[in-house]
Amino acid sequence: MADPKTRPTQAHVHQFLDSAATVRRREEGHLIARIFAEVTGTDPVMWGPTMVGYGSFRYISRAKPLAYADWFKTGFSPRKAQLTFYGLKDLPEAGALLPKLGTYTEGAGCVYARKLEDIDLEVLRQLIAIAWSREDDPEPAL
Repeated sequence: MADPKTRPTQAHVHQFLDSAATVRRREEGHLIARIFAEVTGTDPVMWGPTMVGYGSFRYISRAKPLAYADWFKTGFSPRKAQLTFYGLKDLPEAGALLPKLGTYTEGAGCVYARKLEDIDLEVLRQLIAIAWSREDDPEPAL
């Protein structure tokens, strides 16, 4: 398998958050970073130029079982148009809780919110805790 393009970097998370497109996104980014740190008990790491990640696990592709990579368990990015959350819907336990989050949309692996006030921060904390519990994907039976 080719090396993944998105990998942990040495970039400073707070500098990235300070460079967000608007004052609102900067403030939201710093608040979200504090919430993630409180729930996970760990420091954030930049993954690629725009994703703030917490922890890591071995991801094994369902489509190509011999393909695997390290990925962050959960994280976010304060993008200009929307806040993007990663890993919040990956585990089955999150499925029942996600609808209680508030106003959001979903992508293939992401949850998007236009602004932080649109979501319930207590539910966000619970979803982060679920994502944080993720373990390495099991080796496929070949």
